[in-house]
Amino acid sequence: MMQEIKRLQEEAIKLLQQLIATPSFSKEEGQTAVCIRSFLEERHIDCLQVANNIIAKNFHFDAAKPVILLNSHHDTVRPNIAYTLDPFEPLIADSKLFGLGSNDAGACLVSLIAAFVHYYPAQDLPFNLVLATTAEEEISGKNGLELVLNSEEFAAFTGYAQEDNWAAIVGEPTLMQMAVAEKGLMVIDAYAQGKAGHAAREEGENALYIAMQDILFLSALHMEQVSPFLGPVKTTVTVIETENKQHNVVPALCHFVIDVRLNELYTPEAFLAYLELQLKSKLNARSMRLRATAIAMEHPLVKAGLAEGKTSYGSPTTSDKALMGFPALKMGPGDSARSHMADEFIYIEEIRDGVSGYISFLQKAQEYYA
Repeated sequence: MMQEIKRLQEEAIKLLQQLIATPSFSKEEGQTAVCIRSFLEERHIDCLQVANNIIAKNFHFDAAKPVILLNSHHDTVRPNIAYTLDPFEPLIADSKLFGLGSNDAGACLVSLIAAFVHYYPAQDLPFNLVLATTAEEEISGKNGLELVLNSEEFAAFTGYAQEDNWAAIVGEPTLMQMAVAEKGLMVIDAYAQGKAGHAAREEGENALYIAMQDILFLSALHMEQVSPFLGPVKTTVTVIETENKQHNVVPALCHFVIDVRLNELYTPEAFLAYLELQLKSKLNARSMRLRATAIAMEHPLVKAGLAEGKTSYGSPTTSDKALMGFPALKMGPGDSARSHMADEFIYIEEIRDGVSGYISFLQKAQEYYA
């Protein structure tokens, strides 16, 4: 057992090095999909490919059993300008593996793959395991997990239906602690409508001033319902602009952008409706897909983590967890604070701990699914 885990740990490190060396910006993950599929097929594991998403299921899949989805993503952001190292060179130095996507979420991805490989041939699991390595997570794209869950191929491969007894472990860097809740994200375009006029005369209605009133309201907004894990709803105005470039013209239109981080106590629709009653500006939500989520503390996965001494918390960042219509726990090696930083890295020991940690966690989960 220990020898097998050590082997899987080393294989995971090598796979992550290969993935780092293979550029995989969102919407351009074709080659990393090839890497992952090859890794699995070399171990005689059949795969389903949907666009750039690779899916596999345990050998003794039993449609009568519940399913745990093991999900992480293989796309990356683009490297920022502060990089001093080659983002595509998987350099090992000072007990760290450097490279773009190493921490977010490469270590989680390869650790979940290794855990899946470990349990793939098991005959007596009280649940099924489905591995989904997905694309476009970094841009909340529609050709990643959302495409997978809505595809006929995935339904036929796994028997998936929304009402089925599914749960998920989402691989994101959490220091292997349990993010049991996650804030939702809604981006709103706001348009304050005024009337153009000459700045030197008492003419027009300044759209900027209308926007400022709305922004002042948003800056002081405190919604009544506060989540025990996610805290209050947070609204932040991040962009403001007018089309007018002349100093002497009162602007007729002002556009500003509101970044809304919702807790699980408010739906995007309800919060948008509330703002529409309070603000003078016209509001247009870009999307309502990325909802706040929470998994019950009584869920078998949470109980397993608590039994192992893991802590639970609410995450302020979004992930593909938001797109799942079933309970999901976010957990993985690495530190969210390192995500998207220049000269991104993961500690080698964190990868090893991720592999053994996921294996141990799924072993403990069997007690609560039995």
